[in-house]
Amino acid sequence: MARVIVVTSGKGGVGKTTVTAGLGRALARRGKRVVLMDADLGLNNLDVVMDAESRVVYDILDVVENRCRPRQALVEDLAVSGLYILPGANYDDGAKIGGQNLRAIINSLSPMFDYIFIDCPAGIEVGFHRAVAAADEALVVTTPHVSALRDADKAIAIIKSYGIKSGLVINRARGDMILDQEQLGCDDIAGLLQIQPIGVLPEDDAINTYNCFLSNDTEKTDGDIAVNMLADNIISGGNKLYDVTKKYRGFFGGIKRTLKKIV
Repeated sequence: MARVIVVTSGKGGVGKTTVTAGLGRALARRGKRVVLMDADLGLNNLDVVMDAESRVVYDILDVVENRCRPRQALVEDLAVSGLYILPGANYDDGAKIGGQNLRAIINSLSPMFDYIFIDCPAGIEVGFHRAVAAADEALVVTTPHVSALRDADKAIAIIKSYGIKSGLVINRARGDMILDQEQLGCDDIAGLLQIQPIGVLPEDDAINTYNCFLSNDTEKTDGDIAVNMLADNIISGGNKLYDVTKKYRGFFGGIKRTLKKIV
């Protein structure tokens, strides 16, 4: 049976969908069978990030309304075998899709897969509760910015009320800014939110071209390395984190920090 993990944030724009996509590919490359379910109805874009938009035939609403079976709606990733996408609907019809509908779809797919990730909509309204209610675990994605941390704290509190365990993923961390005390470090964030991070992902310019976490095996970016460590932690239950400050420490690291500010 699959582990069902909702990827949420509270705040929008923190990279939740990109993290979901990269994590799915990292696990599939380890031989795991993975489904990425887009539960962001109306504002769904997981299929766009995964470059699968042109191959979508059915979406999650088609499954709920019995126009197809859950397996028929899955779109296989062209980059990595064993990874599938269940596209979200192009409009939000919350009256037709609830937490029980998502759980029924998950129960149908679970015996065939190792992991099912639910890409949760931003906010803590109906869509958030619909996604969280269908999951057994949660990954809360945040950036080190104050507004994102505040919303993540609210999301974590609600997730706890559902009785499911959650892990924290800190995205777009800047090692140079942490060392210059211009951005909160991982320990500071863990203390504020009272939750231990299981992944730290660096700010990576490649995200602007949808390549962050998605490059091939022969050309690793910092984001690839970090998301692979996150994938290993999810599999093993470990908490080894990517050190975003490493290349900015020491004499040459100080030069890099200075150049970063100039550029």
